[in-house]
Amino acid sequence: VAMLFGRHTKNPIRIADKEVASWTYTTCGYCSTGCAIEVGKNAQGQVVASRGVGGADVNRGKLCLKGMFEHELFEAPGRGSEPLLRRHRGAAFAPIAWDAALDHMAAEIRRIQGQYGRDAFAVVSTGQILTEEFYTLGKLTRGLIGTNNYDGNTTLCMASAVSGYKRSFGADGPPGCYEDFEHTHCLIAWGSNLPEQHPIIYWRLKEALEKRKFPLIVVDPRVTMFAQFADIHLPIRPGTDVVLQNALMHVILAEELEDADYIAANTTGLDDLRAEVANWDPTTAAAVCGIDEDRIRLVARLYAKAPAAMHIWTMGINQSTHGSDGVVGLNNLALLTGNIGKPGGTALSITGQCNAMGTREWSSCSGLPGYRALENPEHRAEIGAFWNVDPEFFPKKRGLFQTDIFPAIETGQIKGLWLVATNPLTSMPNTARIRKTLEQLEFLVVQDAYADMESNQYAHLYLPAAVWAEKEGTFTNTERRVNLVRQVTPPRAGCKSDLDIFNELAKRFDPDARVRFPERPAEVFEEMTQLARGRPCDLSGMDHDLIERQRGIQWPFTREQRAGGEIPPAGGVRLYTTLRSFHHPEGRAKLIPLPFVDNNERPDAQYPFWLNTGRLVEHFHTRTRTGKVGNNNKFSPIPFAEINPDAAAELGIRHQEYVRCVSRRGDALAMAMLTPRVPRDMVFIPFHFFDCVNRLTLGLLDPHSRQPAFKQAAVRLERVADQGAAARLCVEARKY
Repeated sequence: VAMLFGRHTKNPIRIADKEVASWTYTTCGYCSTGCAIEVGKNAQGQVVASRGVGGADVNRGKLCLKGMFEHELFEAPGRGSEPLLRRHRGAAFAPIAWDAALDHMAAEIRRIQGQYGRDAFAVVSTGQILTEEFYTLGKLTRGLIGTNNYDGNTTLCMASAVSGYKRSFGADGPPGCYEDFEHTHCLIAWGSNLPEQHPIIYWRLKEALEKRKFPLIVVDPRVTMFAQFADIHLPIRPGTDVVLQNALMHVILAEELEDADYIAANTTGLDDLRAEVANWDPTTAAAVCGIDEDRIRLVARLYAKAPAAMHIWTMGINQSTHGSDGVVGLNNLALLTGNIGKPGGTALSITGQCNAMGTREWSSCSGLPGYRALENPEHRAEIGAFWNVDPEFFPKKRGLFQTDIFPAIETGQIKGLWLVATNPLTSMPNTARIRKTLEQLEFLVVQDAYADMESNQYAHLYLPAAVWAEKEGTFTNTERRVNLVRQVTPPRAGCKSDLDIFNELAKRFDPDARVRFPERPAEVFEEMTQLARGRPCDLSGMDHDLIERQRGIQWPFTREQRAGGEIPPAGGVRLYTTLRSFHHPEGRAKLIPLPFVDNNERPDAQYPFWLNTGRLVEHFHTRTRTGKVGNNNKFSPIPFAEINPDAAAELGIRHQEYVRCVSRRGDALAMAMLTPRVPRDMVFIPFHFFDCVNRLTLGLLDPHSRQPAFKQAAVRLERVADQGAAARLCVEARKY
């Protein structure tokens, strides 16, 4: 049976009946929005459809383009089907049995650690596996393998938000929620193209705006889709966010628009902050950040005078040499005006990956489970006792970040690396440097659902993992909502879940089963709830079944709340809602002065264009998944470069010709898309494509978060004489 839409007599739209016999509840595995999704099977057990869950507060039945076709992942090409071993560099992969593969992996880890030291083997994880798997990997890495060089690829996207929250509030964790859109009276979005990055969050915002109009202000160098919908667009000069923030605070304090009572009761550091922002009057700031000084005053007044006001941000703030400072600046603005912990008043980071929050909370990458610190001896003792691990086995401070692990490979400090569902050959800056780095490893393990992911070119051992809802467990979304992924279909033949891989490897390091590794995800979650009690991310009142019934639950939700009969609310759980409830001494947040350090690579005569990078609605991260789904890939099958028409005319570049973008690191081919969305001195290239934009980006890092400055680099443009050859190269390089 086909469903007909539109005019039935002329060119009707026909949607075939997929004959769904059953639906399974799960949670989308792409961005951090956390949409509840149901996956449909037909009577033969084939996965055939996806749909949004109407009763879930996050998405209320809606899905974006990626979620609509997520069910196609199970049969997408390029999946691994058996472990593969390469005996030496240059040799071909050969199949190997699972037990032999894990035996070999354990032996190589022991060899490297025995020869070079415990920290000579590193682990880089992801933001996309299940929280129960993150917790288990952390237990394996911290409690048995013992390396301190362990991090996640979330360093590339969310590390500055984590660092900024910790510096300001004393702990990680976004303090607001999506419901704040319905209560705010002013919203400033910094470096966020929400309609393309997080379409369902954008829909929630639009829904709130339709009910009650409030000013929407977008700060972005590019005229994004979000900027086009804004009341005010501030096309800031790249890398000068902190200057604009200081100028806004200057106006607020000079005109006495701050919330003096809130500041006195909940913060420290006002005098030092006041002294710094005194240097950044709007006239001075306008010359640096390129925003009209009267517009700075207008935005400061709109924000400070609103009964409740909020910030949201994504990579435009985080991916900078002062990304952490940018986050602290937003927190400063919120604290100065009393916009933390109340409906409509928040500083809400919009997270990138589906479970970036889960890895922040439970993977032990930066510490120990439940936001515990390696530097705290009580925390080490507590986890040691719970895991049955000698606390002295734990390191006394966190090890290298992901972005420092790769330089440590270059210097010979690290000899072995385990990549779990991450693809640095596409995602890290300066691709040529990463190639040389991976070539130096004595042993590289790639654990991924897809055997054709680019970093696997350099692997010695490949472990085929299950993907998304071939597994079961939880994700935590941007607003701290824990939601459930139910298993829709068993792992592909020859693959294992990440949890099973971690548990099997643990047996090689702990044959006497001294440390307990539960096999069922629900049992792992129950263990996590015990460690969650009393922690900032307290989820001790949750279990898998309750999470599914409630269509997700925001933390904190405690065991005491559940015992008292409380029903978790659908939305609206906020942090820091009571007097002095922050995690610094005396419960106070810190107001932190932010001097501006201009250390960006800037355009010059040789490289006259800013390079800007970002996301597209149809693709996700390195396209390892969406590049294989036809209904996603057809919209953007090859990389393109947005170029201002006036700049293109000067260079003789025409619309949809291929151009070469050149930086001090390398060059990349892309199709020229002429548009006034970018200023005359800027080029925008999406970051999803292998062997493209990250051939150009540089490796400058934020000093606090160690996050790369993906969005501040300088390039030049060259028209390609042989357009046919460029087209063939561009298309062939992007095929899977």
